[in-house]
Amino acid sequence: MTIADTDLPGRARVVIIGGGVIGTSVAYHLTVLGWTDVLLLEQGQLSCGTTWHAAGLVGQLRASEAGTRLVQYSTRLYEQLEQETGQATGFRRCGGVTVARTADRMTALRRTEATGQAYGIDCELISAREAGQRYPLLRTDDLVGALWLPGDGRADPVDLTAALARGARQRGAVIRERVRVTGVLARDGRVTGVATEAGDIEAEVVVNCAGQWAKQVGALAGVTVPLHSAEHFYVVTEQIAGVHSGLPVLRDPDGYTYFKEEVGGLVVGGFEPQAKPWVSPDELPYPFEFQLLAEDWDHFSVLMDSALHRLPVLGDTGIRKFYNGPESFTPDNQFILGEAPELAGFFVAAGFNSVGIASAGGAGLALAQWITEGEPDADLTAVDIRRFAAFNGNSRWLRDRVSEVLGLHYAIPWPNRELETARPFRRSPVYPLLAQANACFGSRMGWERPNFFAPPGIAPQIEYGWGQQNWQPWSSAEQAAVRQRVAVFDQTSFSKYLLSGPDAAQALQWLCTNDVAVEPGRTVYTGMLNERGTYESDITVTRLSATEYLLVASAATTERDADHIRRRMPGGSRATLTDVTSAFAVYGVMGPESRALLSRLTRACLQDAAFPFGSSASIDLGYATVRATRITYVGELGWELYVPAEFAAGVYQDLMAAGEDLGVANAGYYAIESLRLEKGYRAFGRELTPDYNPAEAGLLFACKLASGIDFLGRAAVERARACGPRRRLVSVVLADAGEAMLWGGELLLRDGEPAGQLTSGAYGATLGAAVGLAYLRDPDGGLATAELARSGSYQVNIGGQLVPATVHLRPPYDPAGSRIRARAAAVTG
Repeated sequence: MTIADTDLPGRARVVIIGGGVIGTSVAYHLTVLGWTDVLLLEQGQLSCGTTWHAAGLVGQLRASEAGTRLVQYSTRLYEQLEQETGQATGFRRCGGVTVARTADRMTALRRTEATGQAYGIDCELISAREAGQRYPLLRTDDLVGALWLPGDGRADPVDLTAALARGARQRGAVIRERVRVTGVLARDGRVTGVATEAGDIEAEVVVNCAGQWAKQVGALAGVTVPLHSAEHFYVVTEQIAGVHSGLPVLRDPDGYTYFKEEVGGLVVGGFEPQAKPWVSPDELPYPFEFQLLAEDWDHFSVLMDSALHRLPVLGDTGIRKFYNGPESFTPDNQFILGEAPELAGFFVAAGFNSVGIASAGGAGLALAQWITEGEPDADLTAVDIRRFAAFNGNSRWLRDRVSEVLGLHYAIPWPNRELETARPFRRSPVYPLLAQANACFGSRMGWERPNFFAPPGIAPQIEYGWGQQNWQPWSSAEQAAVRQRVAVFDQTSFSKYLLSGPDAAQALQWLCTNDVAVEPGRTVYTGMLNERGTYESDITVTRLSATEYLLVASAATTERDADHIRRRMPGGSRATLTDVTSAFAVYGVMGPESRALLSRLTRACLQDAAFPFGSSASIDLGYATVRATRITYVGELGWELYVPAEFAAGVYQDLMAAGEDLGVANAGYYAIESLRLEKGYRAFGRELTPDYNPAEAGLLFACKLASGIDFLGRAAVERARACGPRRRLVSVVLADAGEAMLWGGELLLRDGEPAGQLTSGAYGATLGAAVGLAYLRDPDGGLATAELARSGSYQVNIGGQLVPATVHLRPPYDPAGSRIRARAAAVTG
């Protein structure tokens, strides 16, 4: 069979693979945005894969503002889609009740309610008795309280998919069922079409919305789509007296369960802590349409027992149907969206982790905008496909991880939660030495990184809580070592690149906000923006020679930053980017005694005149030759050492031995977080995101606006500066010097009115109080002026408790920066 023998077009501007709720949403939104030459291909029938057995819950509040906005858009779309298309969606705003069995869960709900205030979501904390009034079947005697979200709802997944498909067709999209894609065509690094069983179809853009088959489809294009299916369970009961269509969705996360009305009965499902992985992604059966897996009552018992406890009426209610449907999950429980870094024009929307129905409308719009405009118009960093690398596609690793991920939906959302499965993964050369030093490791981009070091004889483990946790005294001691003596940080996880070639300087001048046309041996801090003038990254740039630069960026953004640089370099640039992340270990040697320590190991002169702040040079260090850069992220005199991997263990041992009498200490990333917040230093992904610009972030000093040199986003930055910021980044210090803790995400109030949200938080041992950063806005809608920040009375909502705070426009610690530029042999205090 060939294309000519079918009704398939031989060409389409966009080909979408997969006809579930996500694929049809992308098709719908592309046509809304004017791209009507769209062909959607489904290997079976619409919604036949995962969509048809989805529970259909639509909860509005998400952990981030961007995620919340996506779901808010979904609900608005679902409400009007039937009127537009004539096809019902089954969407109904029935409200949602989430109950708490424990004090820790209730604190989480109080934080959620404060987040709702920050995002303008209608929500209300209610008592256990009030929860019982809203849900009369509910057992309430063991509940601490609950949260009421009147805007939550539910939809019929199959009807919703049909409505989106009809809307897409009405605007010109073509949808073909029973067409299986067998290959992805590409030329010169760009997609050119797809191969099907009926022949090839040309396309400018291909979108992978293949659900749990998305990893297979990605492999056809050489693109990593890290997801793995797990068996996901729920039952549908017989009819129950008192259950009606307006009954709210009930969530009992401490019992891992949810309940929603269906035809007078209940859907009873949940997210058990230990999930049951299904087959490997490369072993998924075909065909697999409207199919379920075998019942497993033993595995479901943890959910059923909890459901019987919460709704005793279920003990006398029959089960109409047991559903065991496979569903795909990603390694970090966030879905995957965006253009693949491996292949231009190949986009992915997959791995929705059981929130596909709630997210479909917003995700479809976001991806359609990304396709049509060339970049997203909001912060999608958390779901960006570029947060993963090729090593994340290992199916054995994914299988071990998925057993934990499913249960995260209803686990208490500790702000510093570390995933435990499929670890250790990536290890620095000194991982065994740090483990011997009693490090507690966290994970970022797969790297095992020390969060803190426990004293000898004490297990290096995190005991989670909302206040100061068990490790805080140990981290505080590490902070003191940095401020008073010297400490060594293993920062090997930094993303590191070499940009080489005759046009390297010219390319970076376009990409970077700051002037990087410096002499070799100088290091510059700079942002990288998009056309909207908001942040895509912040990096340090060290000029090594006339034609070569070393770029250093966040550990989490290795693939994202590399892709941004390659795509945004001026066309025809004679410059090549090489990822050297794994080639070098990095040690931060920080503190007033850092110069003394390093001088014991090198013949290089490290005095201020010979090695001023912002300098970088190749020096001898013990038997090794390393690159030393005088820079800091903790606000003290210090150097970052870039060490070839084969010398890394020896250099670390030399540092610890040479600094023993100086009181050298190991220190971890929790200490870095506290120290950088005391100094007001920003972090990408929190203070710096595609939602914020340099004027708001207080980083205009790192923009070459006084020069005539253009850079990506300059025009937008100039407009933002001229208009004045509607949000202003400020430091926040709690007036309560006790156990109160900031983690980030807390609501900031000015004169009793919501005025922003903490982007980061930690306990600052030097300040003796919790400290954070927040974007302050005028509750009355005016400009976020310096005077606004200086005036008013401030509080932070910490788990429902309003704690007085002070707001600072300058760093709370060493605002003049004198300690960073220390000239004497040591500065103490």
